Amino acid sequence: MPDFLNRAIEWIHQTQVLEQIQAVDVSGLFHNPYFLAPFICVIIYNLYRQTFTNLIIIAIGLGLWYFSGTDYVRGAVIDGQVQISKIIPLAGVGIGSIGVLVYLLFIRQD
Repeated sequence: MPDFLNRAIEWIHQTQVLEQIQAVDVSGLFHNPYFLAPFICVIIYNLYRQTFTNLIIIAIGLGLWYFSGTDYVRGAVIDGQVQISKIIPLAGVGIGSIGVLVYLLFIRQD
């Protein structure tokens, strides 16, 4: 099993996935019709089917993505040192979103 994990970590570093995620152009993404048209279609389809659980999951994903790019999150690590005063709010956001997702996906099943 450790050999598999080592190969997976090596593949992630080789493909530079983390650098690509950090270099996402958000404004360019939401102005790109090849992303925006299918995204709007998914939202409209979920509204038509009245699957509000899926809409909430999409909103949580977009909210976490937005929150991870704020100055507050960027200021959590300064010069390689984790700022203790910012840990509890960050953990609260993460645990709260995981709690809502667990509730929607496993506890409240329609």
